[in-house]
Amino acid sequence: MKTLAELRSRRWFADQGMRGFAHRQRMQQQGVRREDLMDRPMVAIINTWSDLSPCHAHLRERAQAVKRGILLAGGFPVELPAMSLGEVMVKPTTMLYRNFLAMEVEELLRSLPCDGVVLLAGCDKTTPGTVMGAMSMDIPTVFCPAGPMLNDRVVKGGVTRTVGAGTHTRMYWDEYQAGHLGADELQRLESRMTRAPGTCNTMGTASTMTSIVEALGLTLPGASAIPAMDSAHTRMATDCGQRIVEMVWEDLKPSRLLTRGSFTNAMAVQMALGGSTNAAVHIIAMARRVGITLTIDDLDAMARRVPVLANLFPSGDRLMEDFYYAGGLPALMQVIRAELSIGEMTANGKTVGDNIALAEVLDPEVIRPLDKPVSNAGALAALHGNLAPFGAVIKPSAASERLMRHTGRALVFDSQPEMLTAMADPLLDCDENTVLVLRNAGPVGAPGMPEWGNLPIPKKLLQAGVRDMLRMSDARMSGTHYGTCVLHISPESAVGGPLALVHTGDLIELDVAQRRLHLQVSDEELARRRTAWSAPVQPFRRGYTKLYQAHVTQAHEGCDFDFLQGTEPTPEPAIY
Repeated sequence: MKTLAELRSRRWFADQGMRGFAHRQRMQQQGVRREDLMDRPMVAIINTWSDLSPCHAHLRERAQAVKRGILLAGGFPVELPAMSLGEVMVKPTTMLYRNFLAMEVEELLRSLPCDGVVLLAGCDKTTPGTVMGAMSMDIPTVFCPAGPMLNDRVVKGGVTRTVGAGTHTRMYWDEYQAGHLGADELQRLESRMTRAPGTCNTMGTASTMTSIVEALGLTLPGASAIPAMDSAHTRMATDCGQRIVEMVWEDLKPSRLLTRGSFTNAMAVQMALGGSTNAAVHIIAMARRVGITLTIDDLDAMARRVPVLANLFPSGDRLMEDFYYAGGLPALMQVIRAELSIGEMTANGKTVGDNIALAEVLDPEVIRPLDKPVSNAGALAALHGNLAPFGAVIKPSAASERLMRHTGRALVFDSQPEMLTAMADPLLDCDENTVLVLRNAGPVGAPGMPEWGNLPIPKKLLQAGVRDMLRMSDARMSGTHYGTCVLHISPESAVGGPLALVHTGDLIELDVAQRRLHLQVSDEELARRRTAWSAPVQPFRRGYTKLYQAHVTQAHEGCDFDFLQGTEPTPEPAIY
């Protein structure tokens, strides 16, 4: 147990020189009592709320609940705003700024008198971003997930259907493009499908990542599935505030919680959930922050062992509110208990095994038993071949079985605008067997590796009834989306990866069972093409994007900055 004298914040407030005098003076300027600075641990609340992040619209109120818990436990709360990465609004992509947020969190906590931290986040990149920063800072940390939005329901032809965000957005848009849905009906859906604050209610990247953080042991048990607008969510936030004060005294830091076993649990949970392919990037980046090396082949091996058991879009047909009522993540972890490292310690001071001991599945149609999976195809497969020397990924559980082994003629696009224009061309030279290829969409090339990987189906094919094609890129895909999409091809085309050498008309072979991705072009021809290739000109000459392009790692390495990986200590700031 830590003593009062050992608290990090004492360096600021117990100092008897002029600096300590000034620190206490300025806090009292805000109406803070001197004894609160001297006798309590100071706990940061990192809040990623903003008016342009609807997933986080309720986090100002949740911050008040966290403060209440901190005060009740004898701590002193301080709320610190951090970059809010609303997935839909931020351009060109939130992924460009995940590392920015991670740096901001780490430096906020390092430069200010913080003894512990509660992270308020949940939208896709805010979860790994805040957690990566807290991991590197390594002070006691609790993650308070924003929670999923409420379900919507649509009645059509006397049939009631549950509707959510992301997955259904793509489905309804494709039907509109095909002429099967009118503009008036599309507008009605637009105003109803996202009817409350909270993250996407499918098993998209948001719920995948908050579930992974729960599996790592950095949330309170069951926190990730609580709907944002449920009263239990406010109570959970208060519990986070109370628990973080206890963790400060216990000095229970990420470095004491996170082991390879913790990441084994996270990988198993991702696969059982049918989680987003984006997790392949984020979980590798998070592991490397604490000195643990994971690869996409480790994820592939787990996907071969653990089937998809959560009946959630896009692999299934239910939503996060249903998952919560079915027992949430503790119930799912109980089902896959044999694959878990149950002795790992978690933020509440108990082991994984303790936390799931009494969990039970309350709806076996939502959380399936092992002998009745949603899909045996797997939530992720790692592909290798001459087109992806460092690997690529695909989500078999959300893809078409007929395309799992496929050879087709490539139709190549060098940019997103070029591709989108072509998709509307009624004379586009393609059919359902064509392989659509997008390049210059990776970490350096885009920049930021946007979610362009769910390439649209050409309009003429949508109108002909085609709903899936083999598509591939060095981009990512939204976790809410579906289809036979090869993603994260590494190394990316902008740095000279083989994707840069593909020509329209080349034959590309995919064999998911064999984990093979092959360009049917001779080595001699590829060498000739490489001699003629030159890197695309980048327009970024200053600012954060220039820094990003200079230091971001490739997809198979987690897309972190090369200088932020690892556990090299950073000195505490001098206080003069």
